[in-house]
Amino acid sequence: MKAPLIGITTFRRIKEGQVTQHAISEMYVQAVVRAGGVPVLIPVELKQAEAEVLTARLDGLLLSGGGDIHPERYGGKPHPKVGSVDDDRDELEINLVQLAVEAGLPFLGICRGIQVINVALGGTLYQDIATQCEHPIRHAYYPDWPRDLRAHGMKAEPDSQLAKIAGSTAFEVNSLHHQGLRDIGDGLRAAAWAPDGLVEAVELVGHPFGIGVQWHPECILDAPESVALFAAFVQATGTSSQPPLFCSLIAK
Repeated sequence: MKAPLIGITTFRRIKEGQVTQHAISEMYVQAVVRAGGVPVLIPVELKQAEAEVLTARLDGLLLSGGGDIHPERYGGKPHPKVGSVDDDRDELEINLVQLAVEAGLPFLGICRGIQVINVALGGTLYQDIATQCEHPIRHAYYPDWPRDLRAHGMKAEPDSQLAKIAGSTAFEVNSLHHQGLRDIGDGLRAAAWAPDGLVEAVELVGHPFGIGVQWHPECILDAPESVALFAAFVQATGTSSQPPLFCSLIAK
C-alpha cells in the first residue's frame, strides 16, 4: 500500500522588498514523516475550486498553528490583542475543514488549527484568554520560553478518542496560545480541558478522525501521547501498511 499524502497548511511570510514566502515549522513535517506519512505543503492562496481538487487527492489534512483568525469570521469585534491576521489563510483553511468534514477526510488541527476547526463549524473564540476569561491560568508561553516547556496539566474525557489514543486521561502539555475556544462548533464535542476549564481538545462526532488540540504535540515528540496522536492520525487514512517510524524506534 502507498504512503499517505498529508497536506499541511502554511503561513505567508511577507517582508518589504522581498519575495513572499510560504513557510511552516519543520517540526510538523518531521512529525508526519516519522508517523509514516508524506507531507504536502499547502500554499495560502488556493481558492475554493483548487482546494476541492487538492482535498480529493489528499489522504489527510494537518491544520498548523499560526496567527489569529479574523474575529468577523465568528461574529466578533476586533480585540486589541488580535494580531497576524491573514484573510486568505482564514478563507482557505475554513474551506479545507468544511471539505474534509464533507468528504470524511481525516484531519488534525494544532493550536490555531483547533480554532479554525471550531470556527469552520460555527463556533466562537476567546480573542484573548487573559482579558476575557475568568481566573485563567497562563497559556501564552512564547516567545521567550522553550517550545517544549510543559506549561500545565490537562484532563481528557475518559471515553474520548483522544484518551484512547494517548492511553491516558491526564498528561502535561506545552502552551503557546493567547486565544481559545469559547462556544463549541456544530458536531464537535469537547474532549479535554486545562485546569482553568479552557477546552484543550475537540473531536468531530461520527467522523473517521477529526481531532483538534490546543497544544503543540509536534514540539514534544519525546512524549508518548504525542507520538501516538500523529501515528493514529496517519493510520486513520487507511492507506499505509508501514509502521510509523517513531513506533519502530520505540519498539527497538
